Amino acid sequence: MDNLFTPRDRSVWGRIKEQLVARKLNSPLGLALLLLGTLPLSYLLATLELKLSVVVFMGLIGAPLVVFCLFNITFAIALMLVVSLAIPFALKYTDAPIGTLLDLLILLSTVGILLRQIKERDWAFAKSPLSYMILIWLYYNFMQVLNPEAQSRLAWMYTVRSVAIQQVVFFIGAYAFHRNRAGIMNILKLIIGMCFVAALYGLKQQFFGFNEQETIWMMADQERYQLYHQWNLVRIPSFCYDPTTFGILMVCFAVFCGVLVVGATSRPHKILLAIMGLTALWAAAYTGTRTAYGLIPVGAVFFAGLILSRRVILVGGVLAVLGAGFILKSTNSGVIYRIQSAFKPAQDDSMNLRLSNQKKIQPYIQSHPFGGGLGSCGVWGKRFNPDSELAKFPHDSSFVRMGVELGWIGLILYTLFHYVVLRTGLYYFIRCRDPFIKSLYAAITTWLFMLAMACYFQEAILQLPMNVIYNVLLAMLVTLKQFDTVGERDS
Repeated sequence: MDNLFTPRDRSVWGRIKEQLVARKLNSPLGLALLLLGTLPLSYLLATLELKLSVVVFMGLIGAPLVVFCLFNITFAIALMLVVSLAIPFALKYTDAPIGTLLDLLILLSTVGILLRQIKERDWAFAKSPLSYMILIWLYYNFMQVLNPEAQSRLAWMYTVRSVAIQQVVFFIGAYAFHRNRAGIMNILKLIIGMCFVAALYGLKQQFFGFNEQETIWMMADQERYQLYHQWNLVRIPSFCYDPTTFGILMVCFAVFCGVLVVGATSRPHKILLAIMGLTALWAAAYTGTRTAYGLIPVGAVFFAGLILSRRVILVGGVLAVLGAGFILKSTNSGVIYRIQSAFKPAQDDSMNLRLSNQKKIQPYIQSHPFGGGLGSCGVWGKRFNPDSELAKFPHDSSFVRMGVELGWIGLILYTLFHYVVLRTGLYYFIRCRDPFIKSLYAAITTWLFMLAMACYFQEAILQLPMNVIYNVLLAMLVTLKQFDTVGERDS
């Protein structure tokens, strides 16, 4: 009440103080003060050398973001998603170790959660069968540093980041989404928006071409050039590092949108989601990724079996007949022929070669229960152990890679991990009663199932941005149940 009778300070300093303290610069005068404050800063940056100026500018932006990530975990997750999409694209322009930005965000978020737990002491967000399975997986991967068969500790250090450390994002998400429905919805919207923008940029690459730097980067490596140029076509990667990752991302996103269209969403949202899903399928057609094409009917069949709706099954049957006719139809289009070849595995030399390689490596997996160590094959194997036979082995599949690097024990754990993921999704989908939450469970579980299937043919989850998106979806899987108010009333 005293403030009503206290005379306002009309001096210049009094007005400035009012803007800073009372209104927090949320006024035209406050905006003017902010703009005025940027003048000396702009002059300082202009007088410095370019590299030093960039460092200072990034520091000025980064410092507030660091503080914000410590205190707003949902914002940190959003930043992780954006960075995970930006890193593969930025690596085409620079050799700087920008991948550590994601590690920094994970570290900041983890520290922020631990600091909060000093006061809260509530670990309910980390208590679920999926959480325990992920902890077991993390422990096994960290213990691989002691693997006597491993020939390089550096290879382990580089590989454990994508295979295990980035799964900490699951716990960060589980904490951020715990009793935070608005946070889940905002992050879901961000994922949908990111995927749609990626689809649009992929179509830009197809119809307007790659920019100069992308072309230089693509042609700088012979193996990379051969990956992009196949069947007299240039495969598009959009923001991703390779066309395969982009293709799998697009079809998973398209089926995700299709599931939400069938679910309990409003008509405007259905129309928007349908447009986004069709755009993603259009972009996926130009990736030349046969694994992605095969995932479309796999995801559709899984979803149809999940909801057992007559209308969905009828529409799916009609589409299946049309799809069969599309596959059998002869064509001169390289894009269409590439899609058709995905459904003719007997005529696929690439698939036959993969099956042959898997047969050859089986004795090694069976005789090495702990494998050859993380990073013994693939990119890091070639870098740190170029003369090793494992480094020369084309593993292709995530399951095969886990068997080679982590042994048959690691392969069993990896298979159990996918089982627990799908069981969690199905468990809550069946018990959920809220129509909208139930549709979200159906869409997310279908996306995760498609990725599990893709892991047999490709390293579908280990690449950015799929790695971060995957773990964020896992976090939603264990937290959405808390908002099933209909189910709570019924019980």
